[in-house]
Amino acid sequence: MKVLVINAGSSSVKYQMIDTETEICLAKGDVSRIGMAGAVLTHKPHDRDAVKISGEILDHIMAIEHVISMLLSPNHGVIKDKSEIDAVGHRVVHGGERFTESTLIGTEVLAELRDMIDLAPLHNPHNIRGITACMKILEHAPQVAVFDTALHHQMPDYAYMYGIPYVLYTKYQIRRYGFHGMSHRYVSVRAAKLMDRKYEDLKIITIHLGNGASIAAIDGGISIDTSMGLTPLEGLMMGTRSGDMDPAIILRIMSTEELSLHEANTLLNKHSGLMGVSGRSSDMREIISAMDEDRKRARLAFEMYCYRIKKYIGAYIAAMNGADAIVFTAGVGENSPRVRSAVLADMDWFGIKIDEEKNADALATESDISAEDSAVNIYVIPTNEELVIAKDTDRVVREQADKNPT
Repeated sequence: MKVLVINAGSSSVKYQMIDTETEICLAKGDVSRIGMAGAVLTHKPHDRDAVKISGEILDHIMAIEHVISMLLSPNHGVIKDKSEIDAVGHRVVHGGERFTESTLIGTEVLAELRDMIDLAPLHNPHNIRGITACMKILEHAPQVAVFDTALHHQMPDYAYMYGIPYVLYTKYQIRRYGFHGMSHRYVSVRAAKLMDRKYEDLKIITIHLGNGASIAAIDGGISIDTSMGLTPLEGLMMGTRSGDMDPAIILRIMSTEELSLHEANTLLNKHSGLMGVSGRSSDMREIISAMDEDRKRARLAFEMYCYRIKKYIGAYIAAMNGADAIVFTAGVGENSPRVRSAVLADMDWFGIKIDEEKNADALATESDISAEDSAVNIYVIPTNEELVIAKDTDRVVREQADKNPT
């Protein structure tokens, strides 16, 4: 099955065309600056050079139309007719308590997604725009929603509930949901394959370190805890997000600085984390460069970042009563030996030992970086969320066809 995977943002659309039988990405790209001057579409077929085009792209419908035209292009395309797109898989950030697995999108599902916008106002509206655009342009193709929160839906209640009045959970569904589910799922399954062991028999800690960052405890194939919460703000310190903090801090800042709710939200999500502490950048590469120049705030930011990951690893070893593997993934996790080394330093008591030579060589490649005498397997595994979306889309469409044969 050829599946078009769509990840729609506020002013962007990222896409991949994936053949689920071969697991080959036939083409990928993104449309940026939608609705702004100088919109750009970057398109890369798997066997040819990338191409860029600029122009006026006013909305997501126009963006999807441009994507389809590139996929059909005689010079840059990978299909001859849009009917070759068998299905469309959409990344949807928040599924709430209603959507605990990937779901075929119809009128009712779309209405329910709109009703849940308040759970993820920064993400779900844009995901929905991508869905409605594809439903209009690719009427023949089934549309499937794949949720970032779905992996974590089996967390026990004592892990997902907050210590606030229970009525606020029942009225507003305020609880831990967790995110990056597709990434945690892909790399944990892949780790089990590398270990040649059954997924259901393993305790795996997966660490997704990008501009957004989260960590999950996966016990027997089930995410029993994860660091992000009601929103992607909770948990690890990130590029521009604060992560865990005393809730009273923001109340005090709002009072003393006279911040509105919107300004406080922007402060915690856009101006905190590595950026806020270092005062320089949210990019780990720039933080490390500044740290090597003996910039004290960059060093502080780096040490805070790594220390929090270390603490979560310890907590999740306690939660699972052990760990068989630790997996690093995403931009920082895949590409920063310095971060991995700092996170796993001085964890010998747990039997966690990294091979520094292997670690230094592991740059965005699938690698075992465990020391020979490490009791825990340590991996770097590049994530592939798009493949998860494509394969889930394939499965959902086939299951639906089996239920309703023509």
